[in-house]
Amino acid sequence: MLNIYPVRAFKDNYIWVIHDQHYAVIVDPGSATPVLAYLQQQKLQPIAILNTHHHNDHTGGNVTLLQSYTMPVYGPANENIPGLTHGLKESDIVHLSELSLDLAVLDIPGHTAGHIAYYGGKSLFCGDTLFACGCGRIFEGTAQQMYASLQKLASLPDETLIYCTHEYTLSNIRFASAIDVNNPALAQRAIEVEEQRKHNIPTLPSILAIEKTTNPFLRCNQSAIIHAANQHSGRILSDSLSVFTEIRKWKDTF
Repeated sequence: MLNIYPVRAFKDNYIWVIHDQHYAVIVDPGSATPVLAYLQQQKLQPIAILNTHHHNDHTGGNVTLLQSYTMPVYGPANENIPGLTHGLKESDIVHLSELSLDLAVLDIPGHTAGHIAYYGGKSLFCGDTLFACGCGRIFEGTAQQMYASLQKLASLPDETLIYCTHEYTLSNIRFASAIDVNNPALAQRAIEVEEQRKHNIPTLPSILAIEKTTNPFLRCNQSAIIHAANQHSGRILSDSLSVFTEIRKWKDTF
């Protein structure tokens, strides 16, 4: 049986370690120090690093980890990833034979130009694209790319577990609640997340089915979100992409 453990780093990063009793895969190691400590504590042999995009808080630990262990480094083919040995693109498969796990690669540009995700075993490792009750900022891509990437992730099975890489859930819920005021599922989620964070419990992974009912960035075709976007923009927005673009800009200044 596989475990997926959140190693905490920096202020709010989670470095996901996928492991059994012997072997481990490290997802987005922004810092090596807490990862090395966890590997040693659990007596684990790392067999691969998986990077979703090039930002330093996701790749900054690669080189130091490679000084201690020899292993492949997977990441987006079109980004500059420290130590990269296997550049990946849409439909590639990462075979992790020691863990009997195959992960399919999805291209999800928007946050960065070459951002990818890994999907397998009902789990999605999506970096900074889809967050619990939110989505990533658009730094290198376009709103159209980010919207399409989110739609691609939303098409996965409802039971998919969302392993994003930041503990942003509470602040995301506060924004969602401001624009989606009459959503009982969102109100209940806010109560649950407040309680989790009060006790410093991770709010991740999320479940895609819950995201589809509470995450405004996945609900841009629904009347409550359309109404809020129209009110904020002062005009009638004619399509879901326009609604998404408006609320993403709104979130940036919220």
